[in-house]
Amino acid sequence: MLPRAEISVTPMMDVMLVLLMIFMFIVPAIDAAVRLPTAAYADPDPAEGDEIVLRIDAIGRYSLETPGAGTSATARGVMQDELGRVLGSLYSSRTKDRVLYLKADTELPFGAVQHAIEIARASGVRVVATIVERKRP
Repeated sequence: MLPRAEISVTPMMDVMLVLLMIFMFIVPAIDAAVRLPTAAYADPDPAEGDEIVLRIDAIGRYSLETPGAGTSATARGVMQDELGRVLGSLYSSRTKDRVLYLKADTELPFGAVQHAIEIARASGVRVVATIVERKRP
């Protein structure tokens, strides 16, 4: 009798089961909303007098608070396409530190925050610190 070559389907079934588990459990978890932590004793304005604060509102508009004359900070709206240029000019002359404080709305998608962080990093910011909200009772 001649030997017959048969394909073993057991390894294929193992791979199919692993792929099924990935698509059933891991992919829906990636799309889940992330709740950012809140602090019990957060300082609403942790920046010192000479720090730069980038605020992003619920619809994704940017505003920069830069050190002004004296202890007051001046806030101005910045368009997304000019954010990199403005941050680059602000941080090119800074010698003390290159920290940017970031305050984003809690309902803002993380992709918008990540995009702002990437722009800041490309503009010379070394550390991005976040400003958190206080817990509401």
